Amino acid sequence: MGVAGGGAGDKADSTSPYQAQAQAATPTASAPPPKDPSELSDPQRKKVAKYRAKFDPRVTAKYDIKALIGRGSFSRVVRVEHKSTRQPYAIKMIETRYREGREVCESELCVLRRVRHTNIIQLMEVFETAERVYMVMELATGGELFDRIIARGSFTERDATRVLQMVLDGVKYLHTLGITHRDLKPENLLYYHPGADSKIIITDFGLASSRKKGDECLMKTTCGTPEYIAPEILVRKPYTNAVDMWALGVISYILLSGTMPFEDDNRMRLYRQILKGKYSFSGEPWPSVSNLAKDFVERILTVDPSERLTAGQALKHPWIVSMAASSSMKNLQRCISQNLLKRASSRCHSTKSAQSTRSSRSTKSNKARRVREKELRELNRRYQQQYNG
Repeated sequence: MGVAGGGAGDKADSTSPYQAQAQAATPTASAPPPKDPSELSDPQRKKVAKYRAKFDPRVTAKYDIKALIGRGSFSRVVRVEHKSTRQPYAIKMIETRYREGREVCESELCVLRRVRHTNIIQLMEVFETAERVYMVMELATGGELFDRIIARGSFTERDATRVLQMVLDGVKYLHTLGITHRDLKPENLLYYHPGADSKIIITDFGLASSRKKGDECLMKTTCGTPEYIAPEILVRKPYTNAVDMWALGVISYILLSGTMPFEDDNRMRLYRQILKGKYSFSGEPWPSVSNLAKDFVERILTVDPSERLTAGQALKHPWIVSMAASSSMKNLQRCISQNLLKRASSRCHSTKSAQSTRSSRSTKSNKARRVREKELRELNRRYQQQYNG
């Protein structure tokens, strides 16, 4: 959950609020049923009781609080069950007495109350008090996009196009409504359930910008996650929903290779890579990737936003439409998984982190790593010095 720049900032949940047991779920088996309160350990029972006490009686009259699955400085996310239907949901409780909590809440509610799409997380209902807001949402149990790829035995370009088609459908719908996500990245793309036929859903609208349909006003807020941020944001220019497409270009590149198009531990060097828009199709498994797939990536990872494919145009790209050619049926899973795990291991060693590979796997950026306005001021100052002297 990201926050930065002008408002909603990183004090967000350490676990996606819509993702119950996603870390434990596997693509080949159903997610384990929530534990009955009687099966919980004493510390777990005390924790559940602690958060239950903070919930409005209207909420607890309708839902059983099962477990805490995410937390932040001004929010908590719990897994619940509807008392009548036993249907599981996630409830995000936001402390709106804090300014940042109000901003995130307003941003998410403004979007989620407007959208109804199969590939976008659904808001079921909202309870509000003077100091808190309780958002009842769908619960995604299928895990994150790249964890599923690592776990499965096969992944082809045909599989990649199926994933991207679902995400592009959702993004096109958002853009049609005047909504820009502004923080698209793998950890915000979740499988709805563990089954092989699960759909992908887009989550986390804490940074989203919502405008009236047809309103072409430009955005200026500095926000996003470094590895996925578009060049126009880095140079602090007013920008459009094309920033979402750049992020999808980065995701597409990783989806096909398990590697990042732009990566450097040094923020300034990373940003310079992005501004130049230089990346390569070298190394495995790129020799096995079709030219159509590479063309798709190139048409989205275009520095000039006016030349970048829109979501609608991307859906009509030959690679997406044809589900790729025969060469695309090669199994890329082994190389992609090896690259994802290698990157995770490298990041763990470089940060001397004691975290598990799972917690830092694939493309996950450190949750505290957000684009900061002062970094961009420094970046632009250096570029002005370079070009002026």
